[in-house]
Amino acid sequence: MPRRVSVTVEHFPLAREFRISRGAKTEAVVIVCEIEEGSFRGRGECVPYARYGESIDSVVAAMESARAGIERGASRDDLGRTLPAGAARNALDCALWDLEAKASGQRVAALICRTAPRPLETAYTIGIDAPAAMADAAKAARRSLLKIKVGTEDDLERMAAIHAATNGARLILDANEGWTAANIGVHLQAAAATGAVLVEQPLPKDSDAILADIPHPVPICADESVHTTEDLEALRGRYDYVNVKLDKTGGLTEALRLVARAQELGFGVMVGCMVGTSLAMAPAVLLAQMADFVDLDGPLLLAKDRPHGLVYDRSTVAPPTPELWG
Repeated sequence: MPRRVSVTVEHFPLAREFRISRGAKTEAVVIVCEIEEGSFRGRGECVPYARYGESIDSVVAAMESARAGIERGASRDDLGRTLPAGAARNALDCALWDLEAKASGQRVAALICRTAPRPLETAYTIGIDAPAAMADAAKAARRSLLKIKVGTEDDLERMAAIHAATNGARLILDANEGWTAANIGVHLQAAAATGAVLVEQPLPKDSDAILADIPHPVPICADESVHTTEDLEALRGRYDYVNVKLDKTGGLTEALRLVARAQELGFGVMVGCMVGTSLAMAPAVLLAQMADFVDLDGPLLLAKDRPHGLVYDRSTVAPPTPELWG
């Protein structure tokens, strides 16, 4: 049966400005792929990321380049051979997973989850701001797990203020490559003093070697330094955890391989996200059933999510319904 592929760019305003060490944004710009086959329709969403050399135009072009093959019946494995890992392949891969589930009547969760999927505790992200403003936001969030964006020359006051304001919440500190060889030592010691449970990508990707030669008073998680399974070997002895994001791996198919291999090598696993809608988070919630940390709060940063969105209940996120995905 012939397929029909459509690619659409959509804009979702954020509830408030969101800032990390590399800059700020006020909307999420996402690209949605829909693949129709007969009466069935599969959808996938991706978020192009400039840090990885992606733009809206380049990702749309990559998706369009795969259109003819998909309409002729190309599989998810075919995509892995013809498109590089990244946002474009993610939307196509997840749309094919969704289409296969709809056509077969079998939920994706039944295929990839070891047990029935359950609600998961997810981190809630606090963007970079003045220490007092971040402390107020963290306190107001009233969450058990907070992801705190850091990554400046001096984050000590931020850490101390947030720790004092959050009354025992577990903290993940995400520097987005913003620390340096000169300040990482003092920042890691301060992170340990706040009781942080994880520090994410403290140094630029090209500076990873430093991490093999310094103490880890708090476990360190790779983000920008890990995209696919092939990246893992170089991270051994440098990182303790890896952050798996579908927009980096190029979809759920490679993400499943990456998680399995990371756990074989002794890494802990976080499943994270870009700032997108529930459609982007849905497959990641299923992947996260096998993770140690979950950071899938993207829809909570939006002014309004799409219909049939994921259900968030304080610090937890529930698995997707069939109306959303999978």
